[in-house]
Amino acid sequence: MEFAELIKTPRADNAVLHGPRCPAVRGTLCLTGHHLIFSSRRKEGGEELWLLHANIDCVEKRFVGSLGTIVIKCKDLRIIQLDIPGMEECLNIASSIEALSTLDSITLMYPFFYRPMFEVVEDGWRSYLPEQEFELLSSMTDEWRLSCANKDFSVCPTYPPVVIIPKCIDDEALRKVALFRYGGRFPVLSYYHKKNGMVMMRSSQPLTGTNGRRCKEDEKLINATLRPGKRGYIIDTRSLNVAQQARAKGGGFEQEVYYPQWRRIHKCIERFNILQESLIKLVEACNDQSHNMDRWLSKLEASNWLTHIKEILTAACLAAQCIDREGASVLVHGSDGTDSTLQVTSLAQIILDPRCRTIRGFEALVVREWLQAGHPFQLRCAQSAYSNTKQKWEAPVFLLFLDCVWQILRQFPCSFEFNEQFLIMLFEHAYASQFGTFLGNNENERSKLKLTQKTMSLWSWVNRSEELARFKNPLFEANSLVIWPSVAPQSLQLWEGVFLRWNRPSKFLDEAQEEVLNIINYNRELQAKVNALRRQLAELETDDRVQENP
Repeated sequence: MEFAELIKTPRADNAVLHGPRCPAVRGTLCLTGHHLIFSSRRKEGGEELWLLHANIDCVEKRFVGSLGTIVIKCKDLRIIQLDIPGMEECLNIASSIEALSTLDSITLMYPFFYRPMFEVVEDGWRSYLPEQEFELLSSMTDEWRLSCANKDFSVCPTYPPVVIIPKCIDDEALRKVALFRYGGRFPVLSYYHKKNGMVMMRSSQPLTGTNGRRCKEDEKLINATLRPGKRGYIIDTRSLNVAQQARAKGGGFEQEVYYPQWRRIHKCIERFNILQESLIKLVEACNDQSHNMDRWLSKLEASNWLTHIKEILTAACLAAQCIDREGASVLVHGSDGTDSTLQVTSLAQIILDPRCRTIRGFEALVVREWLQAGHPFQLRCAQSAYSNTKQKWEAPVFLLFLDCVWQILRQFPCSFEFNEQFLIMLFEHAYASQFGTFLGNNENERSKLKLTQKTMSLWSWVNRSEELARFKNPLFEANSLVIWPSVAPQSLQLWEGVFLRWNRPSKFLDEAQEEVLNIINYNRELQAKVNALRRQLAELETDDRVQENP
């Protein structure tokens, strides 16, 4: 298919752009296969907008006489208005944008056509391989091994080709365990706690069913993570009622009689369809311009967004507490093991592991616990908060995770190497990007699409020194301790940097950030002077001693 077939009117002159928090600008609108481009006529300081069609969530049309207005609502929560003279021209452009923003084929998306304008120093596709993680693990323990049983994705279609499992479990046993777990998602290592040797594993629900089916290989695999005489915890991200209902459909949970050394705890985290409704309500509340305090607070409460944040953080803190304070290993799962499970395991690691609070450590975490672990980004991020089409599989699961990270970052502003902009950048690229990193739903799909050969990795761009400078937290001081965030309702706040950034001016926040940088730079200058004076003093004292003892 040629993109030209979808573009009925490629250009419109005398169009007027109304963007968030900026005055209306007259200029020329152009449509290409992947971008909506608006260029103003001002010779000096002219404005230019390049908007990926993939970032468009919804297109609305309005007409007043012969003047048409197109309202474009974006996945990054921006709302842009375009006034276009001529009804036919406006209709053609609107239908073209709708067609180009809803392409079915992944291979027609921009990452397959994008060619970087920067020098590629690092191949981001090879930056965070399982073999590298295993090498790090091997320096701490020899109780685990790399299994290639899934190299052709036949054991579990949503797992990567290489996984880390207990050394005492062979591949044949692994295949039997896969048959006992929903979608073949057998328990794999998520995190090893260096301090006490405890581990966190993740999987999907066991297929116990109403007959109470068991799998001795599954029991052996999970028990292999326990120390003699120690208990473990299974954190189920479903309510007990939902887990019991799952048994009627062939799913279920680990029965105490077969897992006597494990204590099961249910920490309910809502499923994806409820989360999507919550996002829609939250964004609607944030865009409400009525300025009525009661209405704002009731809408914010009705969205339940901060309740979901609290539930996820509580479950993650529990997992971290079991590992660090109880000295127990943990298995986390819900139903599929691709959504709430990953939120809990990745947030627990941020609490426990200082490495995950660095830029590269966090990137490795996203690759390991989200991309390789099979979170279905293509399905979950197909739409954002504005789309009019009926929801299917969309949900802000990854955005909720990033919001939880921001809550912890806000409580521990000196413990993270990255800043808020880094998290916002990941949110934007998960929904629409020129890079191939978040395309596909799992490693199997990415392998078939040949993304590593045909597209550029996001990490190749982010990890360049000039980009990293934008994402570094000036307050960062390496903290090797476990950090325990508060999950009290009073401690949780609306993430204004995402949900209100297009609605309110950022001038004062920008000024405050600039002042912080000035103070930090001034402090460094003073510290350098102190160090220089200390050196001078030491030299003078040395000279005095030499003169006293000729």
